Amino acid sequence: MSVWLPKVRAVDSSAERLLEGLDADQRRVATTFGVPVAVIAGAGTGKTRALTHRIAYGVASGVYSANSVLALTFTTRAAGELRSRLHDLGLTTVQARTFHSAALRQAQYFWPRAYGSELPPVSDERAIMLAAAARKVRLAPESGQLRDLLTEVSWAKVTNVAPADYAQLAESLGREVAGFSAAQVGQVLGGYERVKSERGLIDFDDILLCTVALLSEHSDIAEEVCATYQHLLVDEYQDVSPLQQTLLDLWWGSGTQHCVVGDPAQTIHSFAGASPEFLLGFPARQRGAEVIRLVRDYRSTPEVVAVANRAATRLRIGAVQLEAVAASGPAPQIVAWENDAAEAAGVARWLIERHEAGTRWRDLAVLYRIHAQSPLFEAALAEVQIPFTVRGAEGFYQRGEVRQAITALHRRAVDTPTQQAVPGCRQVLIELGWSPTAPSGQGRVRERWESWSAVLALAEDLADAQPAAELTTFVAELERRAAAEHPLTPDGVTLSTLHAAKGLEWSGVALVGLADGTVPLSLATTAAELAEEARLFYVGITRAERDLMMSWSRSRHSGPGNRQPSRFLEGLTGPASVVPLARRHRAQRVSALSQTCRACGRSLNTGAERKLGRHQDCPASFDEGVHSTLLAWRAREAQQRGLPSYCVFTDATVLAIAERHPRDAAALMAVPGVGRAKFDQFGDAVLEILNVAVD
Repeated sequence: MSVWLPKVRAVDSSAERLLEGLDADQRRVATTFGVPVAVIAGAGTGKTRALTHRIAYGVASGVYSANSVLALTFTTRAAGELRSRLHDLGLTTVQARTFHSAALRQAQYFWPRAYGSELPPVSDERAIMLAAAARKVRLAPESGQLRDLLTEVSWAKVTNVAPADYAQLAESLGREVAGFSAAQVGQVLGGYERVKSERGLIDFDDILLCTVALLSEHSDIAEEVCATYQHLLVDEYQDVSPLQQTLLDLWWGSGTQHCVVGDPAQTIHSFAGASPEFLLGFPARQRGAEVIRLVRDYRSTPEVVAVANRAATRLRIGAVQLEAVAASGPAPQIVAWENDAAEAAGVARWLIERHEAGTRWRDLAVLYRIHAQSPLFEAALAEVQIPFTVRGAEGFYQRGEVRQAITALHRRAVDTPTQQAVPGCRQVLIELGWSPTAPSGQGRVRERWESWSAVLALAEDLADAQPAAELTTFVAELERRAAAEHPLTPDGVTLSTLHAAKGLEWSGVALVGLADGTVPLSLATTAAELAEEARLFYVGITRAERDLMMSWSRSRHSGPGNRQPSRFLEGLTGPASVVPLARRHRAQRVSALSQTCRACGRSLNTGAERKLGRHQDCPASFDEGVHSTLLAWRAREAQQRGLPSYCVFTDATVLAIAERHPRDAAALMAVPGVGRAKFDQFGDAVLEILNVAVD
């Protein structure tokens, strides 16, 4: 281990205390100085803790001056988290910023000195300028196409691709914007640059380009910046783009105190220019670099870690082999369902069982590959009154294209009320711009197509149940669902795409829709694209702390299906953890044989029955007055907090409390569905009711 400390001051006890609680590898990160350091940090291994303690220890021991440290990351949320943790460690002057924030600050400060004028204003009207550029080449992109063109603007800049070179490179890399040729996209990109220049503006992506130009062309300014920020630390380094790496090379100059942290197995933004090669190639580029691996996983149970390790090995995604530190938990399951509706209903039951066992709704998540998978699960959760929130998107019925479709369908139903649901819906969607063939590539155009396809799927589901259903019936059903859409709540189950889930964690995670063609996406055909899909799947697994269910369905509708499970699932769990389709309910009964009804002695089969300790139809043993008092209290409490009653306690939990009649805190917390979190909120009031009843 290469540890270097300055000779000018001894390391005092306060600095040493900063190392308490760090494991051996985290301590190496915090104390290795004098050489560049690359930290390969597996999921859940405490990389941010190690990084912030390195800064704190460096300042406390005299290696760092707080004012000469710059910690960099990629999102405002991550930068805020770094600042918060550094503040907790007593560091209030250390700079923790995003790349763009740090670059903008430098460019605005030095631009007048370098070029004799202020840095051009940063415009927030990129879409307007891009639309103007498109019109100049006689193109009229729709809103979805405009958003995809903006993505290509950003990609071209972060990968240093000039508009004139775009067409050739985009075709070789398989980049497409639906409705436009690569040559047309290149023309729009060139026109966009001219529009900005004419208006005297720059955009968000230009911030990094301007700073690179400033430092490259003015060595005196570059030296001043390097002297100011002598110690650079980069979090999530696997997400760095070529342009960001160019800027980093200018920022850290010839210094040797910089440190980068990342996980190549969690590179899931290659489409936006990110590349893990900068992290993996760091030791070769930086002479004498020290590589430290963090492998102790403090997040997930050994059972979840074992699945993650097997996935990493089988899929060859470059992940470290994690070592579990947390206590043991239930075995992850792979579940096959008959169809999509059965999968959504089964996932809802799984969530209720986790909640009844004491897990808060907010500590549960349903993760899927694309946004279009969410309406099925939104409906299933709303049906059983599970609160939820959709991360990174509106609820399905609040999406612009879905509202547009409902409005158009309503008009068509007024004009032709007896038209059949499916052909009527298909005709309306085609008029809006939908086609039976999916648009090439990914992006907003693809997302809109998927949303409209989901609307058509709902019409087909209705026709399956009611073959004679007319368009008016379908529109009424859509409007009913939209009106009854479950209100989004921060205390609910998280519904999220795998991309939006990165960096987060939940006690229980359901990875859903794991059929080939969805995970990995059918669009992923090259080795690089499949590797990205595999890393995305790995990210999903490692979000789970304790409970993990991976599920897929054989078909969209009832009847035989031809879907196959995702190739990524092969070999992940043992036979006992794979619940076959035909034996799903039997497997649930077998797992419950250890619990029997206290009234009749027979096995208990459901979470609610196990909570009560008896079957629902077996004689109860509780005081009706106590039960009524608890229900009345729950109603008042829910009203005061503005929550549904089940968010206080479910009916089954209230009944279990009344039957068990716990007299103290330990006994109350032992009731399934209570636990520490619920006890802290409601325990005193419940015990008062129970003890008054006894007195």
